[in-house]
Amino acid sequence: MTVSLPLVFVLGVIAWAAIKFLGVRMWVAIVIALFGFWLSHTFLAPAIGSGTRSGVGVVNGDNR
Repeated sequence: MTVSLPLVFVLGVIAWAAIKFLGVRMWVAIVIALFGFWLSHTFLAPAIGSGTRSGVGVVNGDNR
């Protein structure tokens, strides 16, 4: 059985848990999210996308 979750949903759950249980302030989470949007428009975006795909592939076991 395959379960598919969008990466944005998973990261949102992690951010919620960090705010709720680790005491991370809301403004810190917002600044980190805004930094991610800014970073996605730089020359590092292809490397980040490739690394994310590779990491998901490792977790899913696609590297046979």
